[in-house]
Amino acid sequence: MPYADLSQPIRSGMPVFPDDPPVSVEPHATHAEDGYRVTALSCGTHTGTHVDAPSHTEAEGRDVDAFPVSRFVRDAVRVDLRGRDPRARIRPVDLPTVDAEAVVLQTGWDAHWGEDAYLDHPFLAPAAARHCVEYGYDVAIDALNVDPTPSDAAADDEPSGFQAHHELLGADRLIVENLTNLAGLPERFELLAVPLKIADGDGAPVRAMAHYE
Repeated sequence: MPYADLSQPIRSGMPVFPDDPPVSVEPHATHAEDGYRVTALSCGTHTGTHVDAPSHTEAEGRDVDAFPVSRFVRDAVRVDLRGRDPRARIRPVDLPTVDAEAVVLQTGWDAHWGEDAYLDHPFLAPAAARHCVEYGYDVAIDALNVDPTPSDAAADDEPSGFQAHHELLGADRLIVENLTNLAGLPERFELLAVPLKIADGDGAPVRAMAHYE
């Protein structure tokens, strides 16, 4: 049964959400100078491919280390949403109604990783987030954010703030963002997105994988 790596690599200067901490991956010790190698890593908890814990947006929400590790292994259904316009709304009608633990939104926006266009991804309308809560889905996406990300291209009628986050995280659903390499996966697969066990963490980077027959 094959595995597919769905994670963006962590490196200095990589894309982050506007005003999030920049990422630095720099030598601390080297073979030439010290006889061993250690790298200093500085980043935010929502760096790269990562999971949002409820405490990310909910004052009383659970932290990432409060979940059992089994919660980060999900029976997932992939929804192909490629070919949509920048900043397009993902609506309830676009989403499945099947028995699954997570819905994986394939927008194709990972193709814009490292470009200004990466900010102008499709986003989950609040009603669509409520649909996911109703069906018990955690949500994963191959884009920066399940909500609209601020940019010069934002429209006046877009949802403000983090409405989809509040709908999902407020219902103890998890969110995985910045997936990649979804092309070629079957519609159903096992999604593994196991985070670093950061004490009291509002989120954490993950090594996301798909496991399928």
